[in-house]
Amino acid sequence: MAIQKTERVWHNGKFIRWDDAHIHVMSHVVNYGSSVFEGIRCYALPSGPAIFRAQDHIQRLLDSAKIYRIDLDYTTEELVTALVELVKSNRVWPCYIRPIVLRGYGEAGVNPFNSPTEVYIANYPWGKYLGADAEQGVDVCVSSWTRIAPNTLPAMAKSGANYMNSQLVKMEAIINGYLEGIALDANGYVSEGSGENLFVVRNGTLQTAPLGNSVLPGITRDSVLTIARELGIPVVEQGIPREMLYIADEVFLTGTAAEITPVRSVDKISVGKGTIGPITKSIQKEFYAIIRGERPDRFQWLTPVPVGSKQPVSV
Repeated sequence: MAIQKTERVWHNGKFIRWDDAHIHVMSHVVNYGSSVFEGIRCYALPSGPAIFRAQDHIQRLLDSAKIYRIDLDYTTEELVTALVELVKSNRVWPCYIRPIVLRGYGEAGVNPFNSPTEVYIANYPWGKYLGADAEQGVDVCVSSWTRIAPNTLPAMAKSGANYMNSQLVKMEAIINGYLEGIALDANGYVSEGSGENLFVVRNGTLQTAPLGNSVLPGITRDSVLTIARELGIPVVEQGIPREMLYIADEVFLTGTAAEITPVRSVDKISVGKGTIGPITKSIQKEFYAIIRGERPDRFQWLTPVPVGSKQPVSV
């Protein structure tokens, strides 16, 4: 899905034109992949636009930067304010928000310490990440590519370099006729998709891989766990063998882009009856009711964007 540009991008504390958001070809990030980033959705509620779990996303961004020893001069509060002001300024919602922290033009070698830190935030319209079939369930495969091991790259950091691994998983899946790939960890246990966490349901219990299985600490993953516990659904975080994907009653993917997407089949083996299961449905219903403003924001997940009475730009 092509990016639809908006008017402004936030850069190091000020707004610049979208077309002026450039970096040099010799920037450290271009040569060595030295960036961390976030993906955040802003929803259109009846009361106005609201950003989903803004503080949690920005905290994860700061955590990722700390893991990679990237010093930031901005607090969580300052960056959340920047998210709000950007959406307000561009007047585009619902939208996807992409904060990026990168090492810029400075050092020619691997050593990143002499390269300046640049912070950008962009927002733009973006629909369903896994396409229209996401509501009916998607077909996935187990990838031949293993998820990065804990002693290679830190899986808990949402870094640009990690997504080279994800690209291999995604490309292989697409070439072989699937919409998404599921990677196993270095020990052969289920880890996650190329850009999503994964849940399985077996005999009424919701299971997901623990962070120790090279899993990104997903914000939507945490939201699903919170909702499931409130609904009284038994939840277990434990290692998931590959074959559990084939005998699970339900499987679904979660992420900011994918939201909650059911899986219809894995390696051409139908999941359950090949339809969306009751636990997936109940969690979906509660999640979407909150982000659409149909139910109270009892978890304080939504940060309102004050935009007055004007309508958003058509997307």
